[in-house]
Amino acid sequence: MYFYVDESGNTGLELFDPNQPTLYYGVLRSHRDLDVVAAPLLTELRRELGVERIHANELGVGRLTPIADRLARFSRKHDLQFSLLKVAKPDHAVITFFDQVFDSGLNKAVSWHHYFTPLRYPLLFKVAHLFDEGLAKDAWKARRELNSARAAEMLVKLCKKLLTRVDELPDARSRELVSGALKWAAANPFEISYGVGNHDTALQISPNLIGFQQVLQTIALQSSRRKRKVYRITVDRQNEFNGAQGELASWYEKLRGHKADMGPGMPSFDYSWMPKVPPTFTPGDASGGLEIVDVTLWIAKRLQEDKPLSPELENLFWTQARLGWTDQVSLAGIDERWRHLVNLPEPEKPLPAELQAHFDRLERERQSVVAAL
Repeated sequence: MYFYVDESGNTGLELFDPNQPTLYYGVLRSHRDLDVVAAPLLTELRRELGVERIHANELGVGRLTPIADRLARFSRKHDLQFSLLKVAKPDHAVITFFDQVFDSGLNKAVSWHHYFTPLRYPLLFKVAHLFDEGLAKDAWKARRELNSARAAEMLVKLCKKLLTRVDELPDARSRELVSGALKWAAANPFEISYGVGNHDTALQISPNLIGFQQVLQTIALQSSRRKRKVYRITVDRQNEFNGAQGELASWYEKLRGHKADMGPGMPSFDYSWMPKVPPTFTPGDASGGLEIVDVTLWIAKRLQEDKPLSPELENLFWTQARLGWTDQVSLAGIDERWRHLVNLPEPEKPLPAELQAHFDRLERERQSVVAAL
């Protein structure tokens, strides 16, 4: 299998550009090397359009429409499949805050089961309710801070601002949980390690890397479902994040054969089918597969943003996407997962006595910490 990966809406570590609130990744799967099999068609289309590369943003609806049917026929013939992955950038700032500050391994006022079981989802929504855009910007600025002392100072101020809003939460239990965690973080900011410390770590928490995790997981799942080997992953070259993307792919490759559980009732991660091949970072004008996925991702983004498209371009999109996948990192996406999880049947057996006793002890310790605050 061959995969071609493009992105759109890249603003780097800037999350609050009102014109580009979402980072999109498009993943195009093919059973054959599109740089070879699509070459004759793309040569013909480029000549007809009078361009050296088919770039959707430059050509627009008017010039892409006449070639859409031929691309759709090619896509059907070669069983191309397109998947769309998204990161809602402002939501990412809030989710990142929660993941760091409410991590029960760092924050002694947060119980294990409020972070590593489905209880994390309603707790996240309660925390997100406290944020407005200004506080989300403060959270992201502090998270990106390289100096640990400044990051700690910024975190303390942020937690204190959030504490003034806790009374807005509708129930006493939520107010207790959230205020306890925020007070502990404000009193122990260096234990939270909120700042990134260096530029490489900042890249790892960027929407680009969070989205690229989805890309690799999607490739692994598609490879697993079809029991097919991944021969190449071609990624559109750009300077800022390709190095970090390659490093992430290397980490995932080392996890091949391992499985991990987040906790009771939470998703499991099977790394057995993570691709062995590293991504190949290629200029967009040097790969036919990247030219095709560029067009499909451009169409997908216009559909997401309710911008006008011709019927021919919509048909091209659905030819590739009808069996494709979609996923998103956003509060809305997490809400969908939570709604799925709360409908799970009750476990047939209670937790083992030793594990239940361990959870009970952790909860008593958490309550004593909250009471001391």
